[in-house]
Amino acid sequence: MSQAFRDLLKKVGSGQHTSEVLTRQEAAEAAQLMLSGEATPAQIGAFMIAHRIKRPKSIELAGFLDAYAQLGPTLQPITADYPALVFGLPYDGRSRTAPAQPLVSLMLAASGCPVVLHGGNRMPTKYGLPLVDIWQAIGIDWTDLPLTAIQAIFEETHLGYLHLPDHFSAAQSLVPYREEIGKRPPQATLELMWCPYAGDCQVIVGYVHPPTEGLAQGTLSAIGVPNFTTVKGLEGSSDLPRARAAIIGIHTPSGIERLVLHARDYDLGTQSETPLETEAEYLSTLRDTLNGKPTHLQAIALWNGGFYLWHSGITPSLSEGIAAARELLQGDRLTQHIQVIQQAIAQHRSA
Repeated sequence: MSQAFRDLLKKVGSGQHTSEVLTRQEAAEAAQLMLSGEATPAQIGAFMIAHRIKRPKSIELAGFLDAYAQLGPTLQPITADYPALVFGLPYDGRSRTAPAQPLVSLMLAASGCPVVLHGGNRMPTKYGLPLVDIWQAIGIDWTDLPLTAIQAIFEETHLGYLHLPDHFSAAQSLVPYREEIGKRPPQATLELMWCPYAGDCQVIVGYVHPPTEGLAQGTLSAIGVPNFTTVKGLEGSSDLPRARAAIIGIHTPSGIERLVLHARDYDLGTQSETPLETEAEYLSTLRDTLNGKPTHLQAIALWNGGFYLWHSGITPSLSEGIAAARELLQGDRLTQHIQVIQQAIAQHRSA
């Protein structure tokens, strides 16, 4: 048993009226003790559920991210025409709506904007479709690659994916607790804000519940991330909805710009979101979309791709971003870029 962790657990788990907010330093120590395995399983599980009930504060999440920065992987800066976009997505995937994110990442990377993604395998408690499975279905396997290979692939292709089991085994060791406690722990919120890139970038934080946006603002400001964007997206992802208003917060050192966008204003609206009917059907349709065939995924690709092409600075307006996304889907640049990524992975896997 860790006596130091026991003292931290007492602070967060002593009840509604007597529990205390950890300082940033204490939160960092708690995360380090969990990630290192010095805290016992009983202590870790108790901390996760107690902290979930108490609700984490921004200063505590900042401390957790300090531990991630110290113990976790970080991609080093690369030369590019645009700041990188680091997407924070729920690790437990999607189960109700069709993801647009892989199409968005390919559009950005093929256009010269670096993209950093991170996640794990199928994960409790939702067990939704994870990013790594989607990439594998289109012929890009990010697993079983060392961090040095990911860095080189990122430099060559402007796309990098950090896979929790391969690149952050300490964080992966905490995943089973999600199933055992039956709830998402505060670490699930942390993952939306984690920035494992040391260069000029903008963090994209997806969320469902409005308080999460406030947590992100306080947390990222505390750790010195100057530019980040919050998106009230589909299933907590960065995917913009089409059936309702897309609510976006652009956070810079000079303040917050609030965008409320409607897909219907660009002839891309719908009465309901594109469903994830079956994973096999979605993956097959995704491949058809990449090969230029007309599919029901085109509209979400145009809406999301258009927004992020504009937001990254590649196009000067949203309308032009949508036009650029349409051109990318109709041409062969995305399939060509997939081949470039495949070749880079093959080269560094065999090195």
